[in-house]
Parts: sequence; structure tokens; C-alpha cells
Amino acid sequence: QVQLVESGGGLVHTGGSLRLSCAASGSISSIHRLGWYRRAPGKQRELVAEITSGSNPNYADSVKGRFTISRDNAKKTVYLQMNNLKPEDTAVYYCNGDISTPYGRYSILWGQGTQVTVSS
Repeated sequence: QVQLVESGGGLVHTGGSLRLSCAASGSISSIHRLGWYRRAPGKQRELVAEITSGSNPNYADSVKGRFTISRDNAKKTVYLQMNNLKPEDTAVYYCNGDISTPYGRYSILWGQGTQVTVSS
């Protein structure tokens, strides 16, 4: 079995920073892609950032210049550094991955989410 576990959420004021982590565990053959999504109150889930080995990261326009996605392949972990946070960033943030194991491929694998709240 393979799992994604997020951590690092919390409560900050406008202009503050948080760093989210997502660690993949289990029997993993390869990680094709890792990304971050979020669901804000009253809104649909949206892509925040994603990163694939050998390619440039992609960001939503709303976070470009403020958020940075990175990965540590040895630790099988993806990070999301969030700076200059705004109230509209308030959401549950989910890690998503396309991961292969010796027993099969998880094309869409989700973590259970971590809450980020930004006060005015």
C-alpha cells in the first residue's frame, strides 16, 4: 500500500508564511508527478502547484510569485512554501500524486488534507 500524508497547515495573519509537506510512504517504484490542490469554503477544488521530475513546476496564477513547490526525491516528499499569504488562500490543501508500486500504479492518489487559515 502507498499513502500521502500532509502536514504543516495552521493559522496565520495576512502576510505570514507556512510550509506544507507531503510525504509518500509504502512500497514505491517511482513517482511520476506530485502536486498540491486546495478547496476553499464555497468553492471547487483547484490546482495550486505541481511538479514532475525533469520538468518545470506549474503554478496557478493566483499564487505565482508567492508559493514555491519543491521535492526531495530521497525522502519521497514534496513541499509547498507559501509566502505573503492572503485571506483568499484559506482552504484545505491536499497532496496529489501519480505513483507506481511493485503491485500497480496509482494514477490519482490523494492525501487527507491539511487546513490553512489566513486571517485579515
